[in-house]
Amino acid sequence: MKKITLGVIVGNRAFFADSLVGEGRKRILNRLHGWNIDTVALSETDTKLGAVETWADAQKCADLFRRNRDKIDGILVTLPNFGDEKGVADALRLAELNVPVLVHAFPDDVEELTSAGRRDAFCGKISVCNNLYQYDIPFSVTQSHTVDPDSDEFKTEMTKFLGLVSAVRGLRRARLGAVGARPDAFKTVRYSEKLLEASGISVSTLDMSEVLGAAGKLADDDSRVKAKLDEVRAYANADGVPPRSLVLIAKLGLVLGDWMGENDIDATALQCWSSLQQNYGVNACTIMSMMSDKLMPSACEVDIAGTVSMYALQLASGTPAALVDWNNNYQNDPNKCIYFHCGNWAKSLVSEIKIVSAEVLGTTLGPENTWGAVDGRTSAGPLTFARVDTDDRHGRIRTYVGEGVFTDDYLSSMSGTKAVVEVPGLQKLMRYVCLNGFAHHSAMVKANVADVVAEAFEKYLKWDVYYHQG
Repeated sequence: MKKITLGVIVGNRAFFADSLVGEGRKRILNRLHGWNIDTVALSETDTKLGAVETWADAQKCADLFRRNRDKIDGILVTLPNFGDEKGVADALRLAELNVPVLVHAFPDDVEELTSAGRRDAFCGKISVCNNLYQYDIPFSVTQSHTVDPDSDEFKTEMTKFLGLVSAVRGLRRARLGAVGARPDAFKTVRYSEKLLEASGISVSTLDMSEVLGAAGKLADDDSRVKAKLDEVRAYANADGVPPRSLVLIAKLGLVLGDWMGENDIDATALQCWSSLQQNYGVNACTIMSMMSDKLMPSACEVDIAGTVSMYALQLASGTPAALVDWNNNYQNDPNKCIYFHCGNWAKSLVSEIKIVSAEVLGTTLGPENTWGAVDGRTSAGPLTFARVDTDDRHGRIRTYVGEGVFTDDYLSSMSGTKAVVEVPGLQKLMRYVCLNGFAHHSAMVKANVADVVAEAFEKYLKWDVYYHQG
């Protein structure tokens, strides 16, 4: 993940011991800095104890946050004691940062419920949240109402919050690349650029003819082509691939990489068939796999909404995501199915990766023209899946998200990238997908981040969310 900067608001109420606030502020900041998180917070010379209590404190805090608007990605509100709910809410309203907010409260010790030791943050957190709700400021809370900042639980909560912040920040400023036209039959992947733009997601387009034209101008002995060829060979087993096909794959990777760099593109969706095979002679899967493995997700069939789905999962987890088909039932098990795509999943998602000719596409386009697919299977582990689609008829962005597991169940030798997954209530999910007009594509990541993604979508991006929980 890119480094994250948090604004920190320390709440205070004068009835309670100053020592709790000063000590609590230091503990929180030390903990965050220990995780290499940058912070923007009032100093102890700016306000009493570097905390926010009065209207004047709120103004100072808001002014500090506004001056650091380009740095602050999220805000942590921490309550070493009851805190002043108005001060916190006013600071956030005046700052107008529109970033995720986490409200945290310190726990009390029943042995320390004296005037010098009691915090009452348990109660104060309710008041702060009440005011934020009244002010219509979106906010998040910890799973446990109070959490010791030195505990493993607090580390888990902050890891989740950082994933949430990363997802919201990344999606609100995402620059996606649509390369080529979608396959004519795939009306399922149509989308609204305007609805995405309204959420801060921009789409740049590149005609496939420009890609093929630029690749055709590169000489085989060009030093950059040779370097890219070495990178491809180092990435996956290419022993059976014709040398000419590998050169074409390397040139394709260079052209796409140059265009992405020139336009600051974060992620792409490619016209992966059939123009590429008919007019150039290879599959794009290997290059797409390599980009996804470098956290530049690349989706098939110009499925930009699928790219958004992949990018969201990647941002939340910090690990590569893949685009998948809900492809096959698994025998008679109602909660299992097979994920599949011709072969562009990131190397880190599969085992024993190798470059092959795409079996399905090769039946009509010729196996000699479909070299460049990736073959491999995802091993057992955690699964989060998600899908983003634009509902143009209702002017909304609609999503679903949920969790399951990858399994090691038997799978016959299907060429491409594949996995067996188990999702509780899969039949219910499939009915929802069908009845609500979602695409046949979904995105997956090998991590448990469904709650993070769902909260990012619904609370901060204001998208419709179906959170499937079996």
